[in-house]
Amino acid sequence: MSFRIEEKLLISSNQIFSFKKWLNDQGYSKLFVDRKIKSLYFDNIHNGMFIDSEEGVSPRKKIRVRYYPEADDKNLYFEKKISSPEGRYKNKEIIDHKKFGNLKTIGFYDENYKSCHPKMFVEYLREYFDAKGCRLTIDTNIFYSSFDNPNNKVSDLKTAVEIKAQFHKSLDDLRDQFPFQRVRFSKYCRGFNLLFNK
Repeated sequence: MSFRIEEKLLISSNQIFSFKKWLNDQGYSKLFVDRKIKSLYFDNIHNGMFIDSEEGVSPRKKIRVRYYPEADDKNLYFEKKISSPEGRYKNKEIIDHKKFGNLKTIGFYDENYKSCHPKMFVEYLREYFDAKGCRLTIDTNIFYSSFDNPNNKVSDLKTAVEIKAQFHKSLDDLRDQFPFQRVRFSKYCRGFNLLFNK
C-alpha cells in the first residue's frame, strides 16, 4: 500500500478563472487530456460511511465503482479509499460489467460496514495538472444523483480542487506551495447532503 497526502480546496465557480490564471503564472502545466468521471458510491443501511466521514472518524472508508464514460479507458474500477491514523491509501481492482451488475443488484459485504448497497452517482469533468512534485486536479460540472431515483439530481455550484502528493512530501511545503484556504470535504458527503438532507 502507498500512503499519500491530500489537500482540498473548494472554489466558487466565478473564482475558477482566477485560480487557473494563478496556476499558469506559476508555470503549472496540464498532465493529461480532460476526462469525464462517473462514480457509483455504496453505503450501508445506516449510511455509516457518510456519518464516519462527516464526523472525521478514523479509520473510515469510501467505497465506489469508478469509470470514464467518454475516454478510451473502458475499465470499471472497484475502489476502496481508506483513511487511517497512519495515512490515506486506496485499494483498486478492475472488474467486469457482470460483477458491476451484481454489485448494483445485490451489493456486497464489507468487513467494517457489513451489507452495502448503491447509494448515489457522482459525475464531473476533471483536469489534471503537474504541480511541481505533486498532482493537482480541478473538478467542474459536478452532478449528484440518487441511485434509487435518477430524477433526484442536483448540480454543485462549487469547483473541487485536490492536491495529491506522496506521503514523504512535507505537508508544510505543500501548504506553502498553494497559498489558499483548505477545507475538509468529500464529494460523497456533499452529494449526500444536497440529495438527502435538503
